[in-house]
Amino acid sequence: MADPILERYRQSIDNIDAALVFMLAERFKVTQAVGRYKADAALPPADPGREEAQIARLRALAEAAELDPEFSEKFLRFIIDEVIRHHERARGE
Repeated sequence: MADPILERYRQSIDNIDAALVFMLAERFKVTQAVGRYKADAALPPADPGREEAQIARLRALAEAAELDPEFSEKFLRFIIDEVIRHHERARGE
């Protein structure tokens, strides 16, 4: 028989994972629209200044939330790299 306390923890983790997936899906819907806009406006797929600012902002949020800022930066960098890849594809690169 499963441990009921452990099962409650796991259910919470499962709920959080589901929320993360849906939030990422929404984020990518918006960034794909940005990619189409950038392609139509002949803007570059990447914006290093914006990326730097977002990473600094996320690191500060992570620190405030007592989350490892290095982890948060790696996570955001992974997302940014994927977004840039989508933007490049929207431009036909």
